Order: sequence, then C-alpha cells, then structure tokens
Amino acid sequence: MSTTRLTSRRRQDQGFKWARIAMAVLATVGVIDTGSITLKRWGLLGDLTCPMGADGCDKVLNSAWGTLFQTDAFSIPLSFAGLLAYLAIVVMALVPLLPGLAENRGDLSRRTWWGLLVVSLGMAVFSLVLVGLMVFKIQAFCFFCALSATLSVLLLLLAVIGGGWDDPGQVVFRGVLLALVVLIGSLIWSSVVDPERPDAAVSGAGVPPLVTTESTPAKVALAEHLTATGAVMYSAYWCPHCHEQKEDFGEEAAKKLTVIECAADGQNSQRALCESKNIEGYPTWEINGKLDSGVKPLKTLARLSGFKGDTDF
Repeated sequence: MSTTRLTSRRRQDQGFKWARIAMAVLATVGVIDTGSITLKRWGLLGDLTCPMGADGCDKVLNSAWGTLFQTDAFSIPLSFAGLLAYLAIVVMALVPLLPGLAENRGDLSRRTWWGLLVVSLGMAVFSLVLVGLMVFKIQAFCFFCALSATLSVLLLLLAVIGGGWDDPGQVVFRGVLLALVVLIGSLIWSSVVDPERPDAAVSGAGVPPLVTTESTPAKVALAEHLTATGAVMYSAYWCPHCHEQKEDFGEEAAKKLTVIECAADGQNSQRALCESKNIEGYPTWEINGKLDSGVKPLKTLARLSGFKGDTDF
C-alpha cells in the first residue's frame, strides 16, 4: 500500500523540488541583472557599476547586438528579452509548488518541466553565441553579460538534472533539435545586424561606418547651426545609434557636425574629454552646456539649439 502511494506521489510530483527552488533563485538573479540593464538603457535607472571597467559594458551593451528594436521614440534592448525569459522561468518553477493544486499538480509539473527545459536551453545556446560575439567581434568584456550566460547554463543543467525525466532519450533528441534551431537562428540574426558584414560600408579600424543617406538643404543648415552654436555630439565608432543619428542628417550634413570620438581605440579618440564630461552613453549631445543622451529627432535638436531655419527635415 505504501509503495503504491509513493509511486503515485512520484508521478504526481515529477522532478525534484530543490531543483525548482534553485532555478527560481537563479532566475531571480537573472531578473535583477537584465532588469537593471534594461532600466538603465531606458533612462529609468542611474549608472551601473560594472566590475572590470564600465568601458567594456558600454561597448557591449551599446553595440549593434545590444538592441532588438530602435525608433526615434523608444528602443527595446536585448536585455529586455532576457528579462522576459527569466521571469518565465521563475513562474514555471514556482507555480507547481503552490498549495491547492493537488488535482492538476502532476500534469502541471510535467508541462512546466518541459517549459523550463525549452526556455533554459534556448537561453543557454543564445547566450553562448552572444559570448562569442563579445569576445571575437566586439572584443570587450561585460560582467553583466557574462553573468547572464553563466546563469543560463546553470539553469539548463538544473532543468536536465532535476526534471525527473521518464524518457531521457526523448529529452536528448528534442534538446538537440531545439539547440540546432536556436543556434542557426542566432547566427543568422548576429550576421544580419553585424555592422561589419560585407554589404555594410565601413572605412577602417576604429572608424565609424560611412553615412550613405542624402542630406537636404534644411538638414545641412541645421548641422551648420549646431556647429556654429557650439553643439557637440559625443560618439563611439562602434555605436549603432550614433550611426543612426548621422544617417538622420545625411552624408553632407553629418560632415559638418562636431563629433567627439569617445572610444579609447577609435580614430582621433578624445577619451579624456568624454570622461571629464561624464559621458555614459552614446550618442550624447551637448547643447547650450546641457548634456542629453540618446538619438534625437532633428526637430528636437532644432528646438533645443534655437534653430530658426526651415524645419521640414
């Protein structure tokens, strides 16, 4: 009788409770990690102290691979996707442990373990691709990114070990297929957004990509006005948002802007000046002595600088 009850209970509570709790704890750390980055990117949180230097974190987080979607009004950083994934793991790990689920606990447990495996495996594979980009393409170290990758791998190990799988062969087969899909998708995405891909115009090491859009007379006039009034754009050659801002002006107008290179390895770098101004993100505009970070619509720049010319940009 006791053996029957034990077997029934094991079927009802698939996997190990300690593994769920451990995953919830690690995912909570991930929520704090990615949530802090996201809030900082949205300007809702102050500066983050990045171990081993803030330069590396800024370079990685502001790289072409650090943003999923960008418009003049708002941006969705890659860290936001990580935040959602960690939140999903917290929910799936803890919901089956809640009281009052005796009737559905077994089915819920099995479904959430598969969910935990799928999400953690996808995160682990994608994170390893991001680490490769960080090391070989961006050539900088970001503690927060490395922490997230480590958490993802640990979550995958806990999902594999703690799931109490009835058919390990099925888990391996499905896991390999999913890993290949995520890996291929990640490599395609990373290649598409790569600013150094063959069809992206670049002009050498430490030099920003070439501006290819055309300037209108109004845009040229605005650029000349900004320069004449002492407005400065603090930039980094590897920053996609800085390139986006220049593309808004167009090739001719962008050449008339006063652009300060802040990257230490950038051509004509003025890193010391950027540090003295406490520049934390790129691009940052200095207009009338006031600093304002982020890509700005041209009409906003015209208003902030007191431009009185044609604003039909």
